[in-house]
Amino acid sequence: MSWHEAPGTEDFLDRSRWPADPWRLIETHPDQSDLGVAETLFSVANGYLGMRGNVTEGRDSHTHGTFVNGFHETWPIHHAEEAFGFARVGQTIVNAPDAKVIRLYVDDEPLLISVADLLEYERSLDFRSGVLRREILWRTPSNKLVRVVATRMVSFAQRHLAVLEFEVTMVDSAAPIALSSQILNRQDGEDEYHVRSKAMGEGHDPRKSEGFDRRVLEPKYSWGDADEARVVLGFRCYDSGMTLAVAADHVLVTENHSDTRVQVEDDLAKVTYRIAAEPGVPIRLTKMVAYHTSRGVPVRELVDRCRRTLDRAFEQGVQKQYDDQRAWLEDFWRRSDVEVPGHPEVQQAIRWNLFQVAQASGRAEGAGIPAKGLTGSGYSGHYFWDTEVYVLPFLTYTNPDHARNALKFRYSLLDAGRKRAREMSQSGALFPWRTINGEEASAFFAAGTAQYHIDADIAYAVAQYYLATSDENFMFRQGIDILVETARMWVDLGFWRDEEVGTFHIHGVTGPDEYTTVVNDNLFTNVMARFNLAAAAQAVELISQRDTAAYDRMVIRLGLKDHEPGDWRRAAHNMAIPFDEALGVHPQDQHFLEREVWDLDHTPLEKRPLLLHYHPLVIYRFQVIKQADIVLALYLQGNHFTNEQKRANFEYYDPITTGDSTLSAVVQSIIAAEVGYRDLAYRYFLGALFVDLADRHKNATDGVHVASTGGIWSVLACGFGGFRDHRGDFTIDPRLPEAWDELIYRVTIQGSRVRVTVRERELELFIEDQQPNGLGDLVDPVFSVRGRTIKVSPGAPTVVPLDGQGPRIHGTPQPVAGRRRADGTVITAIVPGS
Repeated sequence: MSWHEAPGTEDFLDRSRWPADPWRLIETHPDQSDLGVAETLFSVANGYLGMRGNVTEGRDSHTHGTFVNGFHETWPIHHAEEAFGFARVGQTIVNAPDAKVIRLYVDDEPLLISVADLLEYERSLDFRSGVLRREILWRTPSNKLVRVVATRMVSFAQRHLAVLEFEVTMVDSAAPIALSSQILNRQDGEDEYHVRSKAMGEGHDPRKSEGFDRRVLEPKYSWGDADEARVVLGFRCYDSGMTLAVAADHVLVTENHSDTRVQVEDDLAKVTYRIAAEPGVPIRLTKMVAYHTSRGVPVRELVDRCRRTLDRAFEQGVQKQYDDQRAWLEDFWRRSDVEVPGHPEVQQAIRWNLFQVAQASGRAEGAGIPAKGLTGSGYSGHYFWDTEVYVLPFLTYTNPDHARNALKFRYSLLDAGRKRAREMSQSGALFPWRTINGEEASAFFAAGTAQYHIDADIAYAVAQYYLATSDENFMFRQGIDILVETARMWVDLGFWRDEEVGTFHIHGVTGPDEYTTVVNDNLFTNVMARFNLAAAAQAVELISQRDTAAYDRMVIRLGLKDHEPGDWRRAAHNMAIPFDEALGVHPQDQHFLEREVWDLDHTPLEKRPLLLHYHPLVIYRFQVIKQADIVLALYLQGNHFTNEQKRANFEYYDPITTGDSTLSAVVQSIIAAEVGYRDLAYRYFLGALFVDLADRHKNATDGVHVASTGGIWSVLACGFGGFRDHRGDFTIDPRLPEAWDELIYRVTIQGSRVRVTVRERELELFIEDQQPNGLGDLVDPVFSVRGRTIKVSPGAPTVVPLDGQGPRIHGTPQPVAGRRRADGTVITAIVPGS
C-alpha cells in the first residue's frame, strides 16, 4: 500500500496489549518503545486543565506535560528577511508546574516502571468515569510483593480541580515505605532526581515547540505546612505577564505508623511520608490539586482561589468528586454517544475519539480549543480553523452549550481581528490563522495568514450553530458582529471583473491545501466566502425583522451602512466558481490544472510526508494535495454541487491527495461514502479512527489530533449516517457500511435530541429528550429523507423505509495522469529529482 492510499480494514492494534473494551482503553503491559504515544492516549483533561499520561512516579517519561488552556508565554518572532505585516509576537503554551508526581520507595528502592519486576499490570482510561487507573503487583529487589493502585482524574464538574490517589499494600512482608508527593516546575527546573536536562522527559524534543534561553516562570510565591499537608507555588510568565498558582492538599489514611515532612523551594514543593508498613495493611494517599491562572491578576489572589477550591473539595469529600465526574460524563454520553453494535474494536475507538473532544472542550470557557487539546505541546497550544470546521459540528449537534462557549471565545478575538485586517490593508476583521491571545502567530504567511478562508470557516460555524439552536441572544449580540465584519473583509478583499455577467474574484489566497499556496480563485475559499457573504446579509435582515431594538444597536455598534447587505448579496451571487469542461471538474484554483501531477505511487515511503523532504517551491509546482480542499467544499457546501459534479471532483482529486494531514481522511471518507465508494469510505474512516491510537502519522507523541477526533463524529453522522444541514434544511441520506447491521447516533436540533438508527432497509427516528430552543419553544424537528418530508414528534419512533444505501462503486478512482486538458496537452506524472 502506498502512503497516500486508504489503509486496509485489518485491526490496527495489538489486542494482546490493547484488548477491546467498549468503554475503556486498556493496556496490559508497558512498552518503552512507544512511551510518548501512550502518554498521549492516557491523558486526562477537562478543557481547562490537562495532564499527560505520564507515570505517577515521574520517571521514566517520554515527554512530561501539564497544561492550562491559554496559559502561555510570548516571544518576539525574528524573520531572516523582514516585511511589513509579518507576525511579530509568538505565543507558546507553557508546561505548567507538574503536580502528578507521587514517588514510591520500598526499602529505600524506588519504583521505576521501566525496570521493575511487574507480576501484574493494567492501565485503563474509563470513558464513563473519566478516571485513569493503573494497578500493578511489584516484586521488589528484596523479593517483597507490593500492590500499587494509582488513579488520576481531572474534574469536569470543578474545572480547576484534579484528584490523584495512590494506594500501596505490602502483600507478604513488612517494609519501610516512603511516599514523596511533589509539585515540580519542569519548565525551568529539574526532574525528580535534580537533573536539569531531564526535567521535561527523556524524549522531549525542543524543536517541536518554541524553546526559551531564559526562565519562563518567575517564582512569586511558595508556602507549605506539615500540619495541613498543603503546599502552594505561584509564578508569573516573564514576558506575557500571565500568572499561575497551584496548590495541593494531602490526606494519608493508614493504620501503619507514619510521619510527615514538608519541603518548599521556588520550583519545588514536596510532602514526604515515612511509613512503617505491615503486610496486608493498606496505605492510601489522596492528593487534591487546584490550578488557577490569569492574564494579570496578582499571584496572591490566585493562591486564595486555589485555597477556596481545595477547601470546598475537602469539605465535599473525594467520593463527591468522583460522583460528580460520572454524572457529568453520563450526561455527555446521553447526548453524544455513537453506537455500532457488534463491533467492539470500532466501538472502543469511536468512544475514545469522542471522549477526546470532551477533554478538549468540556470546560474551556473563556478559551479556545487547542489543536492538540491539553494532551501535548504540539502546535504550541494554538487555536486554528480546526475548531470551527471539524470540532464545532459535533458540539453544535450534541453539546450546543460547549459550541456556544467556543464561538464566544472567537468573538472575544474580534477586536484583534479588526486590527489585523487593517495591518493587511483590509476592511472588517481578519482572524489569525494560528493564535492563543488573538495576535497572528504564523511566521510562514504563505501557508498561514494567506488562508483567509478562516474568516468564512468561523462564519460558517456561527450560522450553523444559530440554525441548529435559534439562539438569538448569541446571534443578535455577538454572532452578527462576526458575520458582518467577516463579510466586510471579503467584499474588500475581492474585486469585480467586467465580463458579460460581472463576476467577483478573490486572488492571492491559500485554501486548506497547504501544498498549493497564494493562488487566485481557490474554489474552497470562494464557495465559503459566498456562504459568508450571503449569511451576513440574511442575518442582518433577520435581526431587522425579529428585534428592531437589537437591530438599531447593531447598526450603531458596527456602523452598518444601508448599502452593505446588498453589496454582500451581489458579491455572493456573482462569485467566480470556475469549471473545466474538458476535464469535467472544478479547478482547485485558476492555474492548478495547468501543472503536472506528482507521481505519488512511485515516491519512496522514506520521502513522506512531502513537506519534510522537499522544499515548498518544489511541492508548489505540482498537482499534489496535502489535505482535502475541493472535497471539503463538496461536503460543507454540497447543496451547490450536483451529484455528478461531486463524483467527478472526488474521482479527480482523491488520487492526488497525499493524506499528509490528519484533517484529510475524515472528509475523504464522507464524500467517498456519498458518491458511492463505500469500501473506500470505510477504509478512510478506519485510518482516521486509529490515527492516534495506532500512531499512524508517527507524531501522536505531540498530542491528540483533536480535529480528527471531532471529524470522526462527522464521518459517522454525516458520512455513514447521511446527515446534512445546508442552511437549516436538515436531510438524511444514509450510507451504512456493508459490515455493519446498524448505526446509532444523536443530533440535537432546536432543543430536541433525536436518536437516529440506520439499518440497511430502514431509518428510525426517535426523540429521546425535548427542551425549549433558543426562543423558548418546543419544536418537533423536520427532516428530508431522500425527498420525503418527515416530522418527528415525541412518543413512538418514526420509521422510514429505505431502498438500500445509495449508489455503490467498486474499487478506487483512476489515476489523473493521462487525462487530456482543454488545450490538448496530456497530464503527466513526475517524481521530482528522480
